[in-house]
Amino acid sequence: MKRTTFFAALACTLLILLGCGTTNHLQTITLSVAGGGLFNLQGEGGTLQLVATGNYSSGNTFDLTNKATYTVTPDGFYLAADGFTEIPLPDPPQTVTINNTGLMTAVDPFVCTWYNNEPDNTKTPKWSIVGSYKVVATFGGITSQPVYVAVASAVVGGQNNGLCGPTN
Repeated sequence: MKRTTFFAALACTLLILLGCGTTNHLQTITLSVAGGGLFNLQGEGGTLQLVATGNYSSGNTFDLTNKATYTVTPDGFYLAADGFTEIPLPDPPQTVTINNTGLMTAVDPFVCTWYNNEPDNTKTPKWSIVGSYKVVATFGGITSQPVYVAVASAVVGGQNNGLCGPTN
């Protein structure tokens, strides 16, 4: 009887220590912008800090920003200096770079992936995105939802009146 009681106590202790058989595995990764705001890379040399948050089956979240691997893919085009000519976005490291901490940086050649739909330059611009860089983060075999980062690192003329995208 003593052995049975000992093994029962040991089994109960193990269940408590191991969380009663539950596991804590990574389920999803969520990408966001540090401090909130738009997914907009603004200004020559401008930066945008992405944050990768791991969501686990236990309900816990952990910052995976410095552990994830980032992939950046161009999607769409940018506007030439005339504000109208469409040019396909180049692959990084042209126009944007991203480092292993999720920091995106606008680099040469600088571009504008925003278009002002308001034809009257005296009125408030009505911005739309004509191109962006699709970014995903991967860690532990799990890939985040894609986010689309617009780039406003160059001013354009033409109908945009020397502007590029929203300022916030």
